[in-house]
Amino acid sequence: MRKRLRVAAYAVCVRDGQVLLARWLNDGRPRWTLPGGGMEHGEDPYDTVLREVAEETGYRVEVTGLLGVRSVRFPSRRRFRRPVDQHHVGLMYETRVTGGDLRFEVGGSTDMAAWHDLDAVPALTRVPMVDFGLRLWRERPVAGRPEE
Repeated sequence: MRKRLRVAAYAVCVRDGQVLLARWLNDGRPRWTLPGGGMEHGEDPYDTVLREVAEETGYRVEVTGLLGVRSVRFPSRRRFRRPVDQHHVGLMYETRVTGGDLRFEVGGSTDMAAWHDLDAVPALTRVPMVDFGLRLWRERPVAGRPEE
């Protein structure tokens, strides 16, 4: 089976009881996600999160801490329906907005960004990473991942 590793960096940006999310477009099923995305070759994950937040939301942010890491493996089918063992590693950074204006990404993997009340997040159509990132933000586990 072919193996594929993807390393990415994501922002957990909470202010005034709201979290900043981007709407990810995947196979015609939009879902809310944390702003962020895959590292480019040779890029530092710290720089990745700054770049991705700017691309997807229009905001400039500063990193205020590393919350933890999300490591997920799952099988999938890729080109020509060949099985692939996917391994996604996402670094979760706490961030705060320092400038810029909220705007939507054009021609990318997301089509809009918005602030959502923390209490309203459970009702959103979202990817599991949103809950994982918010759990890290709330619990601040020393190991960088929530206890099972």
